[in-house]
Amino acid sequence: MPKRFGAVFVMSLMMLLLVMCPALMAADAGTTPAKRDTTGEVEAGKAMTLFDTINAGGLIGYIIIFLLLVAIALVIEHSLTIRRGVIMPPDLLADVEESFEKEEYEQAIAVCEEQPTFFTNVIAAGLSRINAGYSQMEEAMAEAGEEAATHLQQKIGYLALIANITPMLGLLGTVQGMIGAFKKISGTAAPKPGELAGEIQLALVTTFLGLLVAIPVMCIFQFFKNRVQRIVLEVGAISGELMARFRPVE
Repeated sequence: MPKRFGAVFVMSLMMLLLVMCPALMAADAGTTPAKRDTTGEVEAGKAMTLFDTINAGGLIGYIIIFLLLVAIALVIEHSLTIRRGVIMPPDLLADVEESFEKEEYEQAIAVCEEQPTFFTNVIAAGLSRINAGYSQMEEAMAEAGEEAATHLQQKIGYLALIANITPMLGLLGTVQGMIGAFKKISGTAAPKPGELAGEIQLALVTTFLGLLVAIPVMCIFQFFKNRVQRIVLEVGAISGELMARFRPVE
Protein backbone atom coordinates (compact mmCIF):
# COMPACT_ATOMS: atom_id res chain seq x y z
CA MET A 1 0.00 0.00 0.00
CA PRO A 2 2.73 2.61 0.81
CA LYS A 3 4.33 2.15 -2.62
CA ARG A 4 0.95 2.50 -4.34
CA PHE A 5 0.14 5.59 -2.28
CA GLY A 6 3.50 7.13 -3.15
CA ALA A 7 3.02 6.53 -6.86
CA VAL A 8 -0.47 8.02 -6.82
CA PHE A 9 0.78 11.03 -4.85
CA VAL A 10 3.51 11.70 -7.41
CA MET A 11 0.98 11.46 -10.24
CA SER A 12 -1.31 13.94 -8.46
CA LEU A 13 1.61 16.33 -7.95
CA MET A 14 2.50 16.12 -11.64
CA MET A 15 -1.11 16.87 -12.62
CA LEU A 16 -1.12 19.98 -10.42
CA LEU A 17 2.18 21.14 -11.87
CA LEU A 18 0.81 20.73 -15.38
CA VAL A 19 -2.13 22.93 -14.45
CA MET A 20 0.17 25.57 -12.93
CA CYS A 21 2.81 25.34 -15.67
CA PRO A 22 1.31 27.96 -18.04
CA ALA A 23 1.12 30.55 -15.27
CA LEU A 24 4.66 29.80 -14.11
CA MET A 25 6.08 30.01 -17.62
CA ALA A 26 4.25 33.27 -18.25
CA ALA A 27 5.65 34.71 -15.02
CA ASP A 28 9.21 33.72 -15.98
CA ALA A 29 8.79 35.28 -19.41
CA GLY A 30 7.46 38.50 -17.92
CA THR A 31 4.07 38.03 -19.58
CA THR A 32 1.98 36.86 -16.66
CA PRO A 33 -1.71 37.35 -17.51
CA ALA A 34 -2.27 39.14 -14.18
CA LYS A 35 0.34 41.91 -14.12
CA ARG A 36 1.68 43.12 -10.80
CA ASP A 37 2.46 46.58 -9.53
CA THR A 38 5.53 47.69 -7.60
CA THR A 39 4.16 46.29 -4.33
CA GLY A 40 3.86 42.81 -5.82
CA GLU A 41 0.07 42.82 -5.79
CA VAL A 42 -2.09 42.03 -8.78
CA GLU A 43 -3.22 45.19 -10.54
CA ALA A 44 -6.88 46.07 -10.27
CA GLY A 45 -9.03 44.77 -13.09
CA LYS A 46 -6.59 42.00 -14.01
CA ALA A 47 -7.68 38.37 -13.67
CA MET A 48 -5.67 36.31 -11.20
CA THR A 49 -4.16 33.08 -12.40
CA LEU A 50 -4.20 29.87 -10.39
CA PHE A 51 -0.63 30.49 -9.33
CA ASP A 52 -1.50 34.06 -8.24
CA THR A 53 -4.31 32.77 -6.05
CA ILE A 54 -2.18 30.08 -4.42
CA ASN A 55 0.77 32.41 -4.02
CA ALA A 56 -1.46 35.01 -2.32
CA GLY A 57 -2.18 32.44 0.41
CA GLY A 58 1.45 32.30 1.42
CA LEU A 59 2.87 29.32 3.31
CA ILE A 60 -0.52 28.35 4.71
CA GLY A 61 -1.97 28.29 1.20
CA TYR A 62 0.75 25.92 0.04
CA ILE A 63 0.13 23.65 3.03
CA ILE A 64 -3.57 23.50 2.11
CA ILE A 65 -2.67 22.62 -1.49
CA PHE A 66 -0.34 19.89 -0.22
CA LEU A 67 -3.19 18.45 1.85
CA LEU A 68 -5.34 18.57 -1.28
CA LEU A 69 -2.78 16.42 -3.09
CA VAL A 70 -2.76 13.97 -0.20
CA ALA A 71 -6.56 13.82 -0.30
CA ILE A 72 -6.53 13.16 -4.05
CA ALA A 73 -4.05 10.33 -3.56
CA LEU A 74 -6.17 8.83 -0.77
CA VAL A 75 -9.35 9.04 -2.85
CA ILE A 76 -7.71 7.24 -5.76
CA GLU A 77 -6.26 4.57 -3.46
CA HIS A 78 -9.58 4.03 -1.67
CA SER A 79 -11.41 3.82 -4.98
CA LEU A 80 -9.10 0.97 -5.99
CA THR A 81 -9.07 -0.97 -2.70
CA ILE A 82 -12.36 -0.30 -0.89
CA ARG A 83 -14.63 -2.12 -3.31
CA ARG A 84 -16.80 -5.19 -2.99
CA GLY A 85 -14.86 -6.90 -5.78
CA VAL A 86 -11.62 -6.46 -3.83
CA ILE A 87 -12.84 -7.16 -0.30
CA MET A 88 -15.08 -10.04 -1.37
CA PRO A 89 -14.08 -11.19 -4.88
CA PRO A 90 -16.84 -13.19 -6.65
CA ASP A 91 -14.48 -16.03 -7.61
CA LEU A 92 -13.19 -16.32 -4.06
CA LEU A 93 -16.73 -16.29 -2.66
CA ALA A 94 -17.72 -19.03 -5.09
CA ASP A 95 -14.74 -21.19 -4.02
CA VAL A 96 -15.60 -20.79 -0.34
CA GLU A 97 -19.27 -21.59 -0.92
CA GLU A 98 -18.32 -24.66 -2.94
CA SER A 99 -16.06 -25.89 -0.14
CA PHE A 100 -18.89 -25.42 2.36
CA GLU A 101 -21.35 -27.32 0.16
CA LYS A 102 -18.90 -30.23 -0.05
CA GLU A 103 -18.17 -29.89 3.70
CA GLU A 104 -14.47 -29.55 2.89
CA TYR A 105 -13.76 -27.07 5.65
CA GLU A 106 -10.02 -27.61 5.64
CA GLN A 107 -10.03 -26.66 1.97
CA ALA A 108 -12.08 -23.59 2.81
CA ILE A 109 -9.49 -22.52 5.42
CA ALA A 110 -6.71 -23.07 2.87
CA VAL A 111 -8.53 -20.90 0.32
CA CYS A 112 -9.01 -18.14 2.91
CA GLU A 113 -5.36 -18.23 3.95
CA GLU A 114 -4.17 -18.02 0.34
CA GLN A 115 -6.18 -14.85 -0.32
CA PRO A 116 -6.50 -12.83 2.89
CA THR A 117 -9.29 -10.25 2.66
CA PHE A 118 -11.90 -8.88 5.03
CA PHE A 119 -14.29 -11.68 4.06
CA THR A 120 -11.79 -14.55 4.19
CA ASN A 121 -10.38 -13.39 7.53
CA VAL A 122 -13.85 -13.59 9.06
CA ILE A 123 -14.52 -17.04 7.59
CA ALA A 124 -11.10 -18.36 8.60
CA ALA A 125 -11.56 -17.07 12.16
CA GLY A 126 -14.85 -18.93 12.47
CA LEU A 127 -13.60 -22.19 10.96
CA SER A 128 -10.49 -22.14 13.18
CA ARG A 129 -12.77 -22.83 16.18
CA ILE A 130 -15.02 -25.36 14.50
CA ASN A 131 -14.28 -27.92 17.23
CA ALA A 132 -15.11 -25.47 20.04
CA GLY A 133 -18.76 -25.06 19.16
CA TYR A 134 -20.91 -22.56 17.36
CA SER A 135 -20.77 -19.93 20.11
CA GLN A 136 -16.98 -19.84 19.97
CA MET A 137 -17.05 -19.70 16.18
CA GLU A 138 -19.51 -16.80 16.30
CA GLU A 139 -17.36 -14.95 18.82
CA ALA A 140 -14.21 -15.41 16.73
CA MET A 141 -15.98 -14.15 13.62
CA ALA A 142 -17.30 -11.12 15.48
CA GLU A 143 -13.79 -10.25 16.70
CA ALA A 144 -12.28 -10.66 13.23
CA GLY A 145 -15.06 -8.63 11.64
CA GLU A 146 -14.73 -5.83 14.19
CA GLU A 147 -10.98 -5.69 13.69
CA ALA A 148 -11.28 -5.53 9.90
CA ALA A 149 -14.06 -2.94 10.06
CA THR A 150 -11.98 -0.78 12.43
CA HIS A 151 -9.07 -0.97 10.01
CA LEU A 152 -11.25 0.27 7.14
CA GLN A 153 -12.69 3.07 9.28
CA GLN A 154 -9.21 4.19 10.28
CA LYS A 155 -8.13 4.02 6.67
CA ILE A 156 -10.77 6.44 5.46
CA GLY A 157 -10.43 8.54 8.61
CA TYR A 158 -7.52 10.46 7.09
CA LEU A 159 -9.96 12.09 4.67
CA ALA A 160 -12.01 13.33 7.61
CA LEU A 161 -8.84 14.63 9.22
CA ILE A 162 -7.94 16.64 6.11
CA ALA A 163 -11.51 17.95 5.83
CA ASN A 164 -11.33 19.17 9.44
CA ILE A 165 -7.80 20.59 9.29
CA THR A 166 -8.01 22.64 6.09
CA PRO A 167 -10.74 25.06 7.31
CA MET A 168 -8.75 25.58 10.51
CA LEU A 169 -5.66 26.37 8.45
CA GLY A 170 -7.74 28.79 6.41
CA LEU A 171 -8.91 30.45 9.62
CA LEU A 172 -5.30 30.64 10.79
CA GLY A 173 -4.37 32.42 7.57
CA THR A 174 -7.30 34.79 8.06
CA VAL A 175 -6.15 35.67 11.57
CA GLN A 176 -2.59 36.10 10.34
CA GLY A 177 -3.73 38.42 7.55
CA MET A 178 -5.89 40.52 9.84
CA ILE A 179 -3.09 40.85 12.37
CA GLY A 180 -0.79 42.06 9.58
CA ALA A 181 -3.41 44.54 8.37
CA PHE A 182 -3.99 46.01 11.83
CA LYS A 183 -0.25 46.17 12.38
CA LYS A 184 0.14 48.32 9.27
CA ILE A 185 -2.79 50.49 10.32
CA SER A 186 -1.30 51.09 13.75
CA GLY A 187 2.13 51.86 12.29
CA THR A 188 0.90 54.42 9.74
CA ALA A 189 -1.22 57.50 10.32
CA ALA A 190 -3.09 57.16 7.03
CA PRO A 191 -2.29 53.82 5.38
CA LYS A 192 -3.05 53.49 1.69
CA PRO A 193 -5.46 50.77 0.57
CA GLY A 194 -2.68 49.18 -1.50
CA GLU A 195 -0.58 48.73 1.64
CA LEU A 196 -3.35 46.69 3.26
CA ALA A 197 -4.33 44.76 0.15
CA GLY A 198 -1.73 42.04 0.61
CA GLU A 199 -2.73 41.23 4.19
CA ILE A 200 -6.44 41.32 3.41
CA GLN A 201 -5.86 39.13 0.37
CA LEU A 202 -4.03 36.61 2.57
CA ALA A 203 -6.96 36.63 4.99
CA LEU A 204 -9.48 35.92 2.25
CA VAL A 205 -7.52 33.52 0.05
CA THR A 206 -6.57 31.09 2.83
CA THR A 207 -10.17 30.84 3.99
CA PHE A 208 -11.27 30.29 0.40
CA LEU A 209 -8.67 27.57 -0.17
CA GLY A 210 -9.48 25.85 3.12
CA LEU A 211 -13.19 25.66 2.35
CA LEU A 212 -12.54 24.74 -1.27
CA VAL A 213 -10.64 21.65 -0.11
CA ALA A 214 -12.71 20.78 2.97
CA ILE A 215 -16.19 20.71 1.41
CA PRO A 216 -15.58 18.12 -1.35
CA VAL A 217 -13.25 16.04 0.83
CA MET A 218 -15.89 15.80 3.55
CA CYS A 219 -18.48 14.71 0.98
CA ILE A 220 -16.10 12.07 -0.38
CA PHE A 221 -15.34 10.86 3.15
CA GLN A 222 -19.05 10.37 3.80
CA PHE A 223 -19.34 8.44 0.53
CA PHE A 224 -16.56 6.03 1.54
CA LYS A 225 -17.96 5.78 5.06
CA ASN A 226 -21.30 4.62 3.67
CA ARG A 227 -19.53 2.20 1.36
CA VAL A 228 -17.55 0.69 4.25
CA GLN A 229 -20.72 0.27 6.33
CA ARG A 230 -22.48 -1.40 3.41
CA ILE A 231 -19.56 -3.79 2.82
CA VAL A 232 -19.32 -4.65 6.54
CA LEU A 233 -23.03 -5.48 6.66
CA GLU A 234 -22.80 -7.57 3.51
CA VAL A 235 -19.78 -9.53 4.74
CA GLY A 236 -21.56 -10.15 8.04
CA ALA A 237 -24.71 -11.37 6.31
CA ILE A 238 -22.92 -13.73 3.92
CA SER A 239 -20.54 -15.14 6.53
CA GLY A 240 -23.44 -15.61 8.96
CA GLU A 241 -25.41 -17.47 6.31
CA LEU A 242 -22.47 -19.79 5.61
CA MET A 243 -21.89 -20.49 9.29
CA ALA A 244 -25.58 -21.03 10.06
CA ARG A 245 -25.15 -24.75 9.29
CA PHE A 246 -23.09 -25.12 12.47
CA ARG A 247 -25.80 -23.64 14.67
CA PRO A 248 -27.19 -26.26 17.03
CA VAL A 249 -30.83 -27.19 16.56
CA GLU A 250 -32.92 -26.15 19.55
